[in-house]
Amino acid sequence: MSRGRGPGRGSSRSSDRPAGSGQLKAVFVLLVGLSGGLIAVQNNAPLAVIGAAIVGGSVAGGALLWYLIWITTD
Repeated sequence: MSRGRGPGRGSSRSSDRPAGSGQLKAVFVLLVGLSGGLIAVQNNAPLAVIGAAIVGGSVAGGALLWYLIWITTD
């Protein structure tokens, strides 16, 4: 039996990490943005205000993500 590289072994797994990391970052920003929109929906806000809350929340989520990356990297 060969103990060579099989499925899921070797350097192929490390190439999957950046894509997963990028998806996690996008989900984080989207979650923060949608939470602002949901708060506006609960307050019976007009559609324009809901959209502005989602955009503003997404900007805030992006800024928060940038800050978290900045303080955790060397």
